[in-house]
Amino acid sequence: MAAELVRGQNHPLSRNRIEIRISADVPVVAGATLADEGGRVRGADGVAHPGAPTLPGIEVSRQAAAEHRLAVDLDAMPETVHRVSVLIALPAAPGGPLRFGALAAPRAAVTGLDGTEVAGYTLTGLDAESAVVVLELYRRQAAWKIRAVGQGYAQGLTGLLTDQGLPQAAELARGIEDAVARGLARSVPARTTDTDRSRRTAASVTGPDLPGTVPTPDDGGSSAASGGPGVPTAATPTGGPVDYTHPKRRRTPPPPAPEAPAPADGPASPVAGDAAGWSMDERLYNQVWGMFEDLARSTAACRSAVDFAESRMEKELDQVLSDPRSRLGSAGDAAREAAQARQAQLVDQARAALDRDLAQLTAESEVVEPALPPAYARWDNPVWHGYRVPTEPPMAVRLGDLHLPESAPLRIPMLVRLPLERGLWIDSGVPDASPFEEPGELRHLALQTAVALAARLLAVHPAGEFGVQVIDPAGAGASAFAPLTGAGALDAPPATGAAGVAGVLGRLTERVDLVQMAVRGGASDALPPGLDTSRQLLVVNDFPHGFDDRAVTQLRYLADEGPDVGVHLVLVADREDAAAYGPLLDPLWRSLMRLTPVPDDHLADPWVGHAWTYEPGLVPPGSQVLQQVLARVAAARTKRM
Repeated sequence: MAAELVRGQNHPLSRNRIEIRISADVPVVAGATLADEGGRVRGADGVAHPGAPTLPGIEVSRQAAAEHRLAVDLDAMPETVHRVSVLIALPAAPGGPLRFGALAAPRAAVTGLDGTEVAGYTLTGLDAESAVVVLELYRRQAAWKIRAVGQGYAQGLTGLLTDQGLPQAAELARGIEDAVARGLARSVPARTTDTDRSRRTAASVTGPDLPGTVPTPDDGGSSAASGGPGVPTAATPTGGPVDYTHPKRRRTPPPPAPEAPAPADGPASPVAGDAAGWSMDERLYNQVWGMFEDLARSTAACRSAVDFAESRMEKELDQVLSDPRSRLGSAGDAAREAAQARQAQLVDQARAALDRDLAQLTAESEVVEPALPPAYARWDNPVWHGYRVPTEPPMAVRLGDLHLPESAPLRIPMLVRLPLERGLWIDSGVPDASPFEEPGELRHLALQTAVALAARLLAVHPAGEFGVQVIDPAGAGASAFAPLTGAGALDAPPATGAAGVAGVLGRLTERVDLVQMAVRGGASDALPPGLDTSRQLLVVNDFPHGFDDRAVTQLRYLADEGPDVGVHLVLVADREDAAAYGPLLDPLWRSLMRLTPVPDDHLADPWVGHAWTYEPGLVPPGSQVLQQVLARVAAARTKRM
């Protein structure tokens, strides 16, 4: 998944032949400077620009364009070059924009020659600047890295080139502008048709960097505040709708209104698997994360636009109050009403754009959810009624659902790649304003969440390739574990008491040690006969009850080292119960992904600043689907023995 950078962030480059793709709303000039180890550009021959587009290792466009592709071959760079700065500037065209703040945020993407995006960066927060250093490629210990810079210059190219250390910056800037002026007649405009609106980003976690536009009623060119790293909003003079779709998949428009049916040759309806991938499972995985990215960016754009509308209204009201002539009387009232009307208009436009995108995503979700395979599906999906034990493991598994306050009732599946790289912590602590009067109710629900996850992991792996072991020191979870024990899906009965805890932890610790030594020594065939090398999931209930210091140390070891050799952890615990250990267990909690048995907005999205609400994937009350699936899993395990 591509990295979405924020200003100042760097990222390693795994390839030396790349493309840098620039996207903007209007034609811009693209260029690059080649600097030495001290960051100095020796002269005009170290600047690639439309008048001199080719230098060793880099080639830029010969004209202003809304979209650029800069070809870079780092292996061909002279040894004296240690830094390559990629720049863009607004051409000095009559009637053209004078500052980037009046436009939607430009975006740069670093891709391989096959178009696969490595990293992207959206230039947010620009205002009076007319020239910007976008990215920087630099050498670090014989390897190349990329850094998001975003340094703007209100003095244009002259200021930028002067800051790069060029002695005749003004003369070179005039030469570049002359070369651009000769090519403006053939400059490439931005694509603005509704049927071909290009996204400027690629996926993540991350991801979650696309300009959302909200036209202003007065000038169509006011800048808007950013709603978080990589998700700017800005004004556009067209006022047309903005496409927030994920770049790796085609757009699926919202269904037509009943009173206005789409023509037979109209836009296509949403399609499940409408994404890149070698298999249907991979396409659905990419499509789901595309929906996540779209929802994140659409919501961030709306929030950003609303914040901008509020701040602009406050600024206008401050101006009214600061003028004694207008603060009283009808003139002041009219000015206040006008400011409030503009704010309301901006907010309405932003929310209308969000509603449009939510309708599109909801229509897509209604098509995608029924098509999901068992590993990705909710427990109420009919796919489980036709469940068969798979012959190979899936690429990901569903841990629950994600949503934002603005998106209810739309839910995005929370898919996590397999094998799990981190353990899971089901937090059984009672949150603030909990609907549960008794802590025991929440603990039981946390155990049910853990059992549902364990059953799902068992069900989506081939028979015999995944096992589940349980530690329940006091036997308090017997009723919750009943579906697993009753179906015979566990490798052994739940371990109870101090001796049971020590026995399970000792065996798994020994297994991790042996497999690690075999892998590191390249002697995987030398493992002891009879050692079970299948992946194991350890479910621990009521931690730290029944754990002594040695057992706690072993559990921390399994959490840190186990995932690399196929031992995974699900810990059901209230952190307050382990307060006596103090900071000793802090590394354990940090190493685990925290999930909750009730909806909770604790999952932070650092790229756009959202707090996503997580909902666990519980089995519907009264459903027998879990028992049916586990019975088939147990039968397949027995048949394989």
